[in-house]
Amino acid sequence: MSLLVKARRDAQHMIRITPESAGWRHVGFDAWRLDAGDELRIDIPDDREACLVVLRGSIDFEAGPLHRENFGGRDSVFTAQPPHALYAPPRTSVRVRACDSVELALASAPATGRYPARVIEPASMQQSTRGTGTNERYICDVLPQTEAAESLLVVEVRTPAAHSSSYPPHKHDVDDPPHETQLEEVYYHRIDPSQGFALQRVYTDARDLDETMAAHDHDVVLVPRGYHPVVMPHGYNGYYLNVMAGPRREWRMRNDPTHEWMLK
Repeated sequence: MSLLVKARRDAQHMIRITPESAGWRHVGFDAWRLDAGDELRIDIPDDREACLVVLRGSIDFEAGPLHRENFGGRDSVFTAQPPHALYAPPRTSVRVRACDSVELALASAPATGRYPARVIEPASMQQSTRGTGTNERYICDVLPQTEAAESLLVVEVRTPAAHSSSYPPHKHDVDDPPHETQLEEVYYHRIDPSQGFALQRVYTDARDLDETMAAHDHDVVLVPRGYHPVVMPHGYNGYYLNVMAGPRREWRMRNDPTHEWMLK
């Protein structure tokens, strides 16, 4: 199976990834595009938690005891502004109505129902810059390991044109804390201007997995294991939403030793 999942760009439900379709155990991912007035109901299964991220636009929503109007408001994922998000535990029914043109992402992973539904406000999200020179990129921690959840880790990354990201190449496919933890991961790519592409390679030390893909706007790259760097071509800015989950809710990664010299 290819690690590149092509978006259905003309459909409301652009991306649908389940553990079964991905061939793994933990991460699920969905993305929708809604027009003003469109309504959507999302039923979170009995054994999964979810994080709904309002990537663009505003929504009215109800999720159990929670309800908000005009929730969101970001014009684009490429603005230096954190998103609005909702954490939803198992057995939550989320009802959404789009206030304007909206893009939504839903990350999901196994859970038992330990935490209640809550709004994740932009002001609570830590923003940082990682790397230097043409390795510089901009991070927004939507649902990091320091915030309550059972399995999910969710982060946004903006990568300027002609820059590298997730670089030097790193991996997190071995359960060996504190050195490394085993996490499945998806990359939901957005490209500006939208006719561009990102190049992403997924490879292992043994090269039993070695796949390089051109991800276009709204495409997803699956990372079941291995290193997974991203490079943006000249003239095209990149954004990706990362969703990670595994047996242990902790992000510990190991750099490819071949390329680690550049950190020194």
